Amino acid sequence: MIELYDLAGADPELRFSPYCWRARMALAHKGLEPDLVPWRFGQADRLPGAPANRTVPVMVDGDRVVGDSTAIAFHLEQHHVNGPSLFGGAGGEAHARFIVAWADSVLMPGVAAIGIPYVFGVIDPADRDYFRATREKRLGMSLEAAREAAPARAEAVRPLLAPLRRTLETQDFLGGTEPSYADYAAFGAFQWLRCVGAPALLTPDDPMQGWLEALLDQFDGLARRSPVAN
Repeated sequence: MIELYDLAGADPELRFSPYCWRARMALAHKGLEPDLVPWRFGQADRLPGAPANRTVPVMVDGDRVVGDSTAIAFHLEQHHVNGPSLFGGAGGEAHARFIVAWADSVLMPGVAAIGIPYVFGVIDPADRDYFRATREKRLGMSLEAAREAAPARAEAVRPLLAPLRRTLETQDFLGGTEPSYADYAAFGAFQWLRCVGAPALLTPDDPMQGWLEALLDQFDGLARRSPVAN
């Protein structure tokens, strides 16, 4: 049995971490169904491999403990060879590393200002003081001000998606004709906003909408079926 420690809201079924969604999509791609262990802010000492692992996702696969979503993907590729490849070879691995680096350094900082104020509304009340103090320091404003600014921020972030749009003009997925870990690395940000009820990055007429809808439908609608904030 594989365990995946996954960030949960006050409702333990609400799972919203963009990085955990990368790992969940990677596991599903490999045909694996992990036991999802709900984890909340302030529970770092509960994580396997603590104190080295202090954030989720953390995966326990037999006697192996793997932290970080991309490290999890590479572990799955190396140790679960019977499932479909997450990368499609060395070239795909290099491509995925680039998309991860772009998503982490360009996409996620922009998306964070949109999603963080909405996360506050779904987390366990016991975590709210910690979350407010740390995230308001990161954002440089109150969570209330950040939430008010979120729609404008989403509009400002949309141009950053140009590299994805240009790529998806000529192919269905970042991985080509089928999704790969490169797709999941970008998808996590969109699923995060969706799960916490934040303003969407894509307008209904955005050319990327078909890509997003296709990923929501992957694996019998795993991401689409996941609970979202009211």
